[in-house]
Formats: sequence, C-alpha cells, structure tokens
Amino acid sequence: MSDLALRVHDLSKCYRLHHRPDGYRTLRETLSDLVRRPHHPSCQAAHPKERSFREASEILWALRNVSFEVKRGEVVGIIGRNGAGKSTLLRILSRITEPTEGWAEIHGRVGSLLEVGTGFHGELTGRENIYLSGALLGMKKAEIDRKFDEIVAFAEIEKFLDTPVKRYSSGMYLRLAFAVAAHLEPEILLVDEVLAVGDNSFQKKCLNKMQDVGKEGRTVLFVSHNLPAITRLCPRTLLLQGGRLTMDGPSPKVVHYYLRCDSGTHGAREWRDILTAPGNDIVRFRAVRARTAEGQVSEAFDIRRPIQIEMEYEVLRSGHILVPNLHFFNEEGICLFASIDLDPSWRKRPRAKGTYCSTAWIPGDFLSEGNLTVRAAISTLDPLMVHVDVREAISFQVVDRLEGDSARGDYAGPMPGLVRPLLQWTTQFRPEIDRVPPAPPCPVAV
Repeated sequence: MSDLALRVHDLSKCYRLHHRPDGYRTLRETLSDLVRRPHHPSCQAAHPKERSFREASEILWALRNVSFEVKRGEVVGIIGRNGAGKSTLLRILSRITEPTEGWAEIHGRVGSLLEVGTGFHGELTGRENIYLSGALLGMKKAEIDRKFDEIVAFAEIEKFLDTPVKRYSSGMYLRLAFAVAAHLEPEILLVDEVLAVGDNSFQKKCLNKMQDVGKEGRTVLFVSHNLPAITRLCPRTLLLQGGRLTMDGPSPKVVHYYLRCDSGTHGAREWRDILTAPGNDIVRFRAVRARTAEGQVSEAFDIRRPIQIEMEYEVLRSGHILVPNLHFFNEEGICLFASIDLDPSWRKRPRAKGTYCSTAWIPGDFLSEGNLTVRAAISTLDPLMVHVDVREAISFQVVDRLEGDSARGDYAGPMPGLVRPLLQWTTQFRPEIDRVPPAPPCPVAV
C-alpha cells in the first residue's frame, strides 16, 4: 500500500464577483429616471439581460496552482491570513466544492470539521446524525455502535441526544461535530479553526484529541490562527498567502516566517550606515540580535535553552551614563517584562566614545511558548531621556518540543500564563505503618 495520503497538483479555485457600477439607488432616483427615461436600461432592471448590462464582474482566484503531498500519519498545519485560501482548500479536499483547475488525489476516507453548520441534517436528532455521519464515511452500524458512547461522552450532550440538532446552541453543535469527526476513525481528518468556538475546557479536549489522532497514525490537516497550537501539534506547516502556497516546512520556521512577513521583524536586525541608524548625536544602534546559548543567530528557540539578546551600539559623544534596556511583548501586544542593563562594570559610569555590545541572558524554562517581539532602547536616567528606541527591533519564537522535561512535563494541553518557569518542587512522604496496639500494662504484685 502506498504511504501517500494526499496529493494535490496545481489546484486552483476561481470565483466570479459581480458588482453594480452605479451602486444602490434610492426609490426617488428610480422613479425620477423612470419619468425622464422610461425606456433606458437602468430603469428596467427586472429583465435579466438588461440587469447584466449594468453589472460588472471580477475574477477572484481563491487558490492558485497549489501543489503538495502528505504522507499517511502526518499531522500538517495550514496557516495564513483571512482570505488566503485555507478554508477553500479544505472544502475542495472534503468534496464540498469542485476545483476550477488541477486535481487532488485522496487515499482513504475523509472526516472533516469545517465551519459550524456543515455536515449535519438539522431536522435529525444528535443520535441520528451520528449514524448518518458514520454511514457517509462508509462505516458499518456495528463500528459506529462501538464508538457511540465515547462520542456522546466527549460531546457532553447526553440530555439532548434525541433533540433535533437545529435546536442546539453553536457550542453544542460544534462539540458533537468534532466528536463525530474525531472518533469515527477517518483515515484523514480535516479540521478548520475548531478552536475559534467553545470554552477553554472544550478547546483543551480538542487539542488533546487531535494529538491522540496523530499518534494513532492517522493523517490530520489542521487550519488555525492559534500559532502555538500549530507549532505544538504539527511538525510540518503549509503557509498560504493570496491563494498561493508560499512556504512548506518545519512548523517553527514557517510560523516565524509568517509572523516576520506580517510585522517586518526577524531574529536579527542591522544598520550598516551609522548616519541613518536609529539614535541621535549621542548614541546610535548598529544591531540587535537574538542568539542561542552557543552564539548562533536564530528565530526559533527551544523553550528549555537560554537565549541571549544582543544590542550593538556606537557611542558618538562621551560623558553620558547610558542604560540599555529591553521590553518583551507577546502576540497580543502584552508586555511580558522589561529588563535594564545592570552590568556593574558600566553601572553609573560614563561611557567613552566607541562601539559597545551589551547582552541580556534569558534563562531556559522561563518564557512561555509563542512568538515574542523585542523593543530595544538606550536611555539616560538623570535627566531621564530616551536616546534611541526601536519598538519592533526583532522577533523570535519559543518552541516547546513536548519531550516531557520542560515546565509542562507530560501535560500536552494549552498552558496559561505569560511566563512558564520550571520551579523546583519537593515532596515529603511518610509511609503508613501498621500500628500495633500497645500491650496491656503488666500486673503489679501486691
């Protein structure tokens, strides 16, 4: 048997958008035109041919010449901005829509969880939809029976099992849809932004279940804007931009490239011309870099290993007590912490003219996984003055390899918090001892 699960070749999808050049017309404008020009085409919009005369169309390629292969058992992430073509790709692979050009070769039965509302019949009950979905996957009733209780328990809809799903809330609907898609053992599971709906508890269950599905050797394509989840679950990621596949590779590398394209920052930044570099006539930047403990410039770091942030700068005028400082921000723009240069060699000491390189060390097992942006600045404190300040100097990604020896241990679900320190724990244990009842007192001779 071939080890190939999916082969996509030059896949393209075209949509035709219709526009009305004259926009929407008020009733007064329509009646006025009717009186002045009763036979003008714009006044006879009811006729299809005349309506098309006034409408312009535009061609939109939602996908364009996308090609890739996925082997059996691979868990692959798909990322990109809204409108990049991610959902269109999954809809074609789910056979919901037909491609305009190209083809997709699929080996195995496909289970898909796309937007809420896809895949169930609203008039049927939750119980009936479970069996209907299994039948559409080509499963026998006995196979569905074996999974039925597990599906219901995961979805937490026992009380509403015999209620038509059209009466379900969006959360109930999504829980049942994911439970069916994940538990009925499709050989290929397509999931589109399942984390966008539902509470934290449900999202954690979904992530854990998808991780289990991947370990069972089934193929998963996972579309999400949750980049830490993509990095954690998917060794490989595809990046779609404007309908085209622009990058295919290891998830940390692809995610960081995507964020760099979005923000214009990366793991190192240099200014070769000192006259145009950020700063003033006292001090100017030459470079800001993120390095591994071994000194290699990088954009992705193991959560367990130290990181060094290096600031190289030129002091142009001597006699000032300069204080390099850094601010670290997560993807939501929240400042995680700030750090000030307290090197005793230069604290409260005026700096002479020349080139300096100040390095801040971040210990391993301190940062949480995710993507960080670094703001770099140099100030004086008395008087307080900022001489150089670059808000998005560099960015880098912290990756948890899920090998069990980081702060998360063997837990694979989402970890809250802005930082993730590996704290020392101690446990005292006192074994239970079978207590022998005390012996009766010896009789006393009288």
